[in-house]
Amino acid sequence: MSVRDVIIIGAGPSGLATAIAAKHFGLDYLVLEKGALVDAIARFPINMVFFTTPELLEIGGIPLTTPFEKPTRPEALRYYRRVVDTFQLQVSLYEEALSVDPPAGPGEPFAITTRTSRGATRLREARNVVLAMGYYDRPVMLKIPGEDLPHVSHFYKEAHPYYRQRVVIVGGRNSAAEAALEIHRAGGHVTIVHRGAAFGESIKYWVKPDLENRVKEGSIAAHFNTRLTEIRSTEVVVETVPHEGSSQGFLTGVPHEGSKTIPADAVLLLTGYRADPDFMRHAGVEINEETLEPKYSAETYETNVPGLFVAGGQLAGKKTGTVFIENGRFHGEQIAKVVAGRLRS
Repeated sequence: MSVRDVIIIGAGPSGLATAIAAKHFGLDYLVLEKGALVDAIARFPINMVFFTTPELLEIGGIPLTTPFEKPTRPEALRYYRRVVDTFQLQVSLYEEALSVDPPAGPGEPFAITTRTSRGATRLREARNVVLAMGYYDRPVMLKIPGEDLPHVSHFYKEAHPYYRQRVVIVGGRNSAAEAALEIHRAGGHVTIVHRGAAFGESIKYWVKPDLENRVKEGSIAAHFNTRLTEIRSTEVVVETVPHEGSSQGFLTGVPHEGSKTIPADAVLLLTGYRADPDFMRHAGVEINEETLEPKYSAETYETNVPGLFVAGGQLAGKKTGTVFIENGRFHGEQIAKVVAGRLRS
């Protein structure tokens, strides 16, 4: 198998933008994606509406058209399929990169071990590698008893399965807020458990007032300053998280000490997602143990491993709220420019 100029791991917007730039600079490239095209967006809730306007999701100069102010998940999926077809990008779907091994010596390539959805393993080689896998497939685990039970999920897709079900949602930001409202309106009985004293300020401006009003009227229950400690087959165990200036952990204002149980037919742990630091460590990338950010150059996006780059959400560490499609889509052009310049010098 030939040694490529660059292999891009991840077919999300930042990975596709890198591929477009690589093609523009005449590089021999390949994109590897362990799931579907733009797999993170495919995992989003079916009825999700983006927080941003269409032009901020665009890559390669291809316009994203929508009759609405903000694009929907189906429109985004359709758009990125069109981008791949327009540029005839080389993308290998359902091929997971298991590991990236740095060059064994001067002039040697990176070795990328992959596995297809049918279980076949491959060894691919490249002079440069771009890690653009993002983080949405790796939820932040609570590491509590019962987290692996079958009625527990770290992803929310749609409301219908939760009709007439008692659903406990853990989290206080966009994903938790939108899931709570959709499930409530589909006939589910929703309880939100959140460690914070209030819902996050980053919740979409048209969602937050709606949620707060539903809580105030009592149609959605909310427990603030509260955390889950155990998940059981028909209930969860929660306890108050003490915070300065108050001993009341629950929205109702009823003082609560110790722990209590809440009935639950289903549990959604929507507590965020994070890129895989161990995958990067194996490749030789230095990771900040406090922030979990990889060591990289802000000018070139190259890590401490020469020829190994990061793009999009891969460089965010714990600060996933700092890297979005809007800014991550620009990383690839700079990376491709650096790679092309080196190969031609």
